[in-house]
Amino acid sequence: MMYLSVENLTQVFAVLKPDLSVQKVSNEPSLYAELDMNFASFKDHVLIAIHDFSQDWPTWECHPAGDEIVVLLSGGCEFLLKTASGVKTLLLTEAGAYVVVPKGVWHTAKITESAKVLFITPGENTQNAEQPL
Repeated sequence: MMYLSVENLTQVFAVLKPDLSVQKVSNEPSLYAELDMNFASFKDHVLIAIHDFSQDWPTWECHPAGDEIVVLLSGGCEFLLKTASGVKTLLLTEAGAYVVVPKGVWHTAKITESAKVLFITPGENTQNAEQPL
């Protein structure tokens, strides 16, 4: 399907499907619950989205299906990654700075300055927890 329109990734996310075609999905409160249902449990799919943050993430998350790319577009944040040797902190302080969160690594973010962040996420079996396991 050919798309000849301009969208905003904060409002309309892009799902990269296994055949590398893109399907647009509206950023609605029910979106994350519907992704698994509408995209074969999100197997071999990637979500591309922008989120705005004014406060720390309330939970940790983990993506067992692949690496996640997180790009700071504005503001600032500390990314915390739980590694075998402890929690590693990576500072994102300038637009364009990014981190690759390795497959299966628990992570969260502390917001140091209201931030706009681009995510490229392999969403299959994403896990969330108050503390990393």
